[in-house]
Amino acid sequence: MKKLTFLLLLLCSVAAVAQTSKEYTQKGRELIDKRDYMEAILNLNKAIELDSKNSSAYLLRATLKEKFEDLHGAMKDYNLAIEANPKYADAFFARGNVKMRLQDYYGAIEDYTAAIGINENYVEAYFNRGKAKQLLLAYEDAINDVTKIIQINPKSIDAYYMRGILRLDFGDMKNGCLDLSKAGELGDLRAYEIIKEKCNTKATTNND
Repeated sequence: MKKLTFLLLLLCSVAAVAQTSKEYTQKGRELIDKRDYMEAILNLNKAIELDSKNSSAYLLRATLKEKFEDLHGAMKDYNLAIEANPKYADAFFARGNVKMRLQDYYGAIEDYTAAIGINENYVEAYFNRGKAKQLLLAYEDAINDVTKIIQINPKSIDAYYMRGILRLDFGDMKNGCLDLSKAGELGDLRAYEIIKEKCNTKATTNND
């Protein structure tokens, strides 16, 4: 009977610790929203101290480190978030963003691809992977990524605008101009400036 009581107390204690870690994480999230970043870090540190597998706490702490330009520290926390939860799409996406800032475009593409593998409708991951491919001059692959966004959300202004730019860079003037026209129709007035500059030429008109 004593042994059973002890085990029950132990289980309750473990549950309490896990819940407390979640509470610290939630408090950290609320403090970030209030821009009280130092206090947020303290709460996230406590959450991780209580539960070393708290992937959400690692992710939130990483975003704060990134905000204050501690890219090495942010990368380390994103790694820990992924180790704690290998199916954490947001952690792969966020780590990819750090790699983009560090101009590690191939590494970023790998992380965005991992995020998409977990969540096939991860629009932001398609968008940023397209940007990375654009920077590597892989225009056709980048166009495919942005096209996927439009399939998911046919009213994505940014996707039409970006695909228009990509198609112009790739030499597909007619379809690029049509994409920019669609972006303008949906509300992106920047598109019309590019249309004026690049689409109203004899070469474009004849490119059928």
